[in-house]
Amino acid sequence: MNAQTETETAEPIVSAPFFLRGELVEGTDVIQKSRDLGVTFATPNIPFDKAIPKRTEVPPLLNTPVSEIIDFLVETGQRLVSPNNQYIHECFDRMASTHILPRSVFEAVGKHAVAYLDKRILQAEVEQNFRDPGALDGWVPKEDFNGRKAMVRAYAPRLIHVLPGNSPGVAVKSIAQGALVKAVNLFKMSSADPFYTVAILRTMAEIDPDHPIVKSMSAVYWRGGDAAVENVLYRPQYFDKIVAWGGGDAINNVVKYLGPGFQLVSFDPKTSISMLGKEALASEEIMEETAAKCAADLMMLNQEACAASRFQFVEGPQDKVDQWCAKFQRNIAERAAASGDVRPLSVGLRDEVEALMMMDDEYGTWGRADGKGLVIRSEEPVGFHPINKIGNVVRVDSLDDAVKWVNVATQTIGFYPSERMADYRDRLGAGGAQRVCPLGEAGPSTVGTPWDGMYPLHRFVNWMVNENGLG
Repeated sequence: MNAQTETETAEPIVSAPFFLRGELVEGTDVIQKSRDLGVTFATPNIPFDKAIPKRTEVPPLLNTPVSEIIDFLVETGQRLVSPNNQYIHECFDRMASTHILPRSVFEAVGKHAVAYLDKRILQAEVEQNFRDPGALDGWVPKEDFNGRKAMVRAYAPRLIHVLPGNSPGVAVKSIAQGALVKAVNLFKMSSADPFYTVAILRTMAEIDPDHPIVKSMSAVYWRGGDAAVENVLYRPQYFDKIVAWGGGDAINNVVKYLGPGFQLVSFDPKTSISMLGKEALASEEIMEETAAKCAADLMMLNQEACAASRFQFVEGPQDKVDQWCAKFQRNIAERAAASGDVRPLSVGLRDEVEALMMMDDEYGTWGRADGKGLVIRSEEPVGFHPINKIGNVVRVDSLDDAVKWVNVATQTIGFYPSERMADYRDRLGAGGAQRVCPLGEAGPSTVGTPWDGMYPLHRFVNWMVNENGLG
């Protein structure tokens, strides 16, 4: 009797369907577990015969003009923000059980990401990534100084996209970019979000189930590192490149499968920082302004984004820096409260932070180790990765002293004042940094510019040459 009651009252396991080139595949064959929260959800078995594109098939999008692809993506964007889109509503309902961020945050991020599906943005991406965008639509004639002629094409690749769990917005961008390069795409969804990609693809199929974009897209989930799946899929017989987002473990897992004909395009783990000159401390008003801007950079996706600031290098005397730290912490806490995300720190991180907080002679601290906003002031960066609304303010006598902490993992640097950026950008680039921007603008980047040190669309395609010889 008790067992029957438990069965009747137990909550049903959330299911995550797959999408395979226009076909929705549902099932509860495999019980999965989300990485962050440890909650279970169910998926079908992967039908490999449908997930793997045949090399003998010409990619469905190959002869679809880029202009038509852009028009379809724009219409998709309009459908995604429609209040009547049942797929998106259902997706967010399910994601609430698996995602570490509050529903209000990931729902806002997902909807905001749809702004990428703007005709001007998509056209700019193509024009900035390709010297001659015509190479996407056909064979472009070339002739060298010897008179030898050839035709060149940016040929449609076969891509596996390993999507991250921190931002549903990446799904929107990845689908759009996969379509723009006319790829055959297989999306590996994350355990935090095994829903949003499928919801987007179902929306596309509702517009036109036979559209070449729909026939070029598949989305499935498997546990990262599952050799029974990856030994089948991660092969050059089937795919050309893996486009991987994620932490070090995810990237290292992919690397072991690479070889001739099977490449990696990696958006790998990055750490972003802020650099504030002494001008940021010039007055109470300016301190308030810069503290607010720096908090905005830190709180991107509640500090889950790769562009979110982790370390803040501030130039000036300790008493002034401490005044700024207090304002900085208050701004972080206000943004944290507004987001509804008050997750406690992990046990290990909390222990490290609390140990530092007891060392008053070496560190200054503002706030508490409770996940609601904390600032630690130190003379060198702390030895752990600040996350969950923690800022590490490193006081320096000169911003020259901050440059040595920049390396190849430094993605975005929010800089104040903007007038001094030109004095530092070459040295920051030498250190390995990939982007420097005004403080408070770590979010949307300039449309069409490189990301993670590359033009992604240019890296995705396979460049094919048809030699015509002399004459």
